[in-house]
Amino acid sequence: MELYYTFSVLIVVSAIFSYLNLRFLRLPATIGIMVMALVSSVLLVGFGRFWPHFFDDAARFIKGANLEEILMGAMLNFLLFAGAIHIHIGDLREEKRYVIVFSTISVILSTLLVGGLLYLTLGFLHMDIPLIQCLVFGALISPTDPIAVLSILKAAGVPKSLETKIAGESLFNDGVAVVVFLTLLEMARESSTEFSLASISLLLVKEAVGGLLVGLILGFIASKSMKRIDDYKVSVMITLAVVMGGYLLAQAMHISGPLTMVAAGLVVGNYGKTQAMSEITQDYLEKFWELIDEIMNACLFLLIGFELILIPDLGKYWLVGTIAIVIVLLARWISIAVPSRIIPFREKLDRQSMVILVWGGLRGGVSVALALSIDSHLNNELFLSITYFVVVFSLIAQGLTIGKLTKPTHPQPVDAM
Repeated sequence: MELYYTFSVLIVVSAIFSYLNLRFLRLPATIGIMVMALVSSVLLVGFGRFWPHFFDDAARFIKGANLEEILMGAMLNFLLFAGAIHIHIGDLREEKRYVIVFSTISVILSTLLVGGLLYLTLGFLHMDIPLIQCLVFGALISPTDPIAVLSILKAAGVPKSLETKIAGESLFNDGVAVVVFLTLLEMARESSTEFSLASISLLLVKEAVGGLLVGLILGFIASKSMKRIDDYKVSVMITLAVVMGGYLLAQAMHISGPLTMVAAGLVVGNYGKTQAMSEITQDYLEKFWELIDEIMNACLFLLIGFELILIPDLGKYWLVGTIAIVIVLLARWISIAVPSRIIPFREKLDRQSMVILVWGGLRGGVSVALALSIDSHLNNELFLSITYFVVVFSLIAQGLTIGKLTKPTHPQPVDAM
């Protein structure tokens, strides 16, 4: 009953905020919902001074919702599968070098840069925080959030090649980031540096390769099964089984659940649609997963907005939070620019493409969920507050302006560069 109560409240409030946003604010759906949730959180904090019992009930509900568990254990799998099922493998294949590099090398480079620069910043501000803890923050904030990115890019008007680069990177970099984050977090808990590069690399390969392989197998099994029956109702149930059962299987095998969902979604969305489904089945399947995507996005961004209630001392971290925004953007630029200059890609990124890739690297619910999992004795409040500053800036400032960066100019001739 408690789980039903939680989801009932989320759906009701999400529906109300979605209506108000569409009727009055007219912002992108996810951003509008989060903005209203943030405003509501501020009002609740204010009301809490006069009606503390009311505020305590709201805070208890948000804490009981457990964003970390809901996102990493449920929502992320559905949203990644829903995002991957709409990506054409041909477009992804054309940008595969960029996607692979940006979702691996760039994530690791950004982790080191953010962690190192934040460590220096905190030292300058006379805050004695160990380097390993700063690197933990670097790992959780470095991956671009597929949930935020995919929902914003739909309405941004980003060129197709860039959209594929950003969307492909955001779908695949979670597996890498989570492994790096968990490894660094374990080192911080033990105050140890015993993890070798070889052990970290082996763990990363096991998680990533294992997740991709299991996802491919699940996707092909599901597609073959749908081909034999071609019934849209059963086909939808099969895809639900892939997402929910696939996550349980990934957990049992200790492999990357996010990458399992991405691989399965790509197979079903490409091989399954072209070889195993009639047009009617394709239509129903696409509409079903589009609806799932919209509902879960609404609930997720509602939770992100209301998480503000759980950070009572957010105001005292405004300076380091603001500096962290600059550090994350700088690290994003370097982690994209350096590999694109060193690695011999088929085509080089022009200035406008670089700006869009850097500014379009949104952070969202994944970073907040990982920050919530940091132990209290590892300065959880500090890193959660900093994460909140970065995520809110990313979703509102970057999310609302990324589309404008693509409108003024057209691709320039090569000889004009």
